Amino acid sequence: APILAAVAVAVKLGSKGPVLFRQVRVGRDSEPFQVLKIRTMVTDAEDLLEDLMEQNEADGPLFKMEDDPRITRVGKFLRVTSLDELPQLWNVLRGDMSLVGPRPALPHETEEWDALLAQRLRVTPGITGMWQVSGRNTVAYSTRVGMDLRYVLEAGVICDLRILWRTVGEVLRRSGV
Repeated sequence: APILAAVAVAVKLGSKGPVLFRQVRVGRDSEPFQVLKIRTMVTDAEDLLEDLMEQNEADGPLFKMEDDPRITRVGKFLRVTSLDELPQLWNVLRGDMSLVGPRPALPHETEEWDALLAQRLRVTPGITGMWQVSGRNTVAYSTRVGMDLRYVLEAGVICDLRILWRTVGEVLRRSGV
């Protein structure tokens, strides 16, 4: 709670807008839910996205840009430290997410999935997962898909504990952000 309070103050002082960012994502069995994150971008970030699409550096349906002008100064720090993910613990308590699993997808992403990729929806999405501990944002989209599908097949307590242990190292090293 003290960390969240300090982060909330920093976000409010750093830019106008709410502290929390809410977005509809697709969970287990295609159930929609609102994911919670600390806001790391300007409030009109979604409106600005269309103008930036030509500068997308990611493959697949994701948008990534090294120096994304929509990210606030405080937001850069929050992303590097993964503090922006803390509110997702509420999603875990609500049962919308688990600590480990494939990242929850946006609704428009799932519309393009084939039957194999839709297998991701058999498990509860997580805050961290296989590709997050295998290079984070540097992992190619096709590799992420393969890792998510592998997780669906191998999910279990031992697998989850390994991923959680590796997540701590990745966050402390601030790698692949």
